[in-house]
Amino acid sequence: MNMLMKISDYLCQGDDEKVVQLVNQAIAENISARDILEQGLLVGMGIISERFKNHEIFLPDVLLASKAMHAGLEKLKPLLIETDVPSLGKVVIGTVQGDLHDIGKNLVGIMLKGAGFEVIDLGKGVAPEKFLEAAQAEQAQIIGMSALLTTTMPVMKNVVALVKERGFQGKIKTIIGGAPVTEDYARQIGADGYAYDAARAVEKVKELLGVIKV
Repeated sequence: MNMLMKISDYLCQGDDEKVVQLVNQAIAENISARDILEQGLLVGMGIISERFKNHEIFLPDVLLASKAMHAGLEKLKPLLIETDVPSLGKVVIGTVQGDLHDIGKNLVGIMLKGAGFEVIDLGKGVAPEKFLEAAQAEQAQIIGMSALLTTTMPVMKNVVALVKERGFQGKIKTIIGGAPVTEDYARQIGADGYAYDAARAVEKVKELLGVIKV
């Protein structure tokens, strides 16, 4: 098994110490930071994402893999900055105003980072203006919103309306999710995308940004 496959394999096992050890070894062997990232760490997180989507693994496994991913990434960061490896895009995420549930939103953030996106997490109870202001300030292409209460779902509608009203429709895409949220609701309010779990959120964001072709 080659070095990059080993990195991917140990990441899937959630072994952060082994991942760091192998990343250091790969750097010492002059394997490029981009290759270590794309063919090692991201391949591993891709496998984890797929397994999670298929219910073959559970949240604790994802969190362990994510910890290993970030440990490896810390070692690569200085080299990636030097070689200027671009992120796949910027995503602003948050739980909407009036809602304080953030486990699902946090998992989406972890999975997006693992897939190579830059994530600006606004936390919970986020007002519509704050979503748009952050997306503008960060030049993000996507706003991701989460809600667990049916009573807070209309805030998503307000965010979508605000994006349109301020002339950002098409420039900033919106994606929504959360237990009571449905694809029908996303269509009804004019959101660009809907995902019912973290793995699909990553796929949908990639789709909306044209990173993967549908």
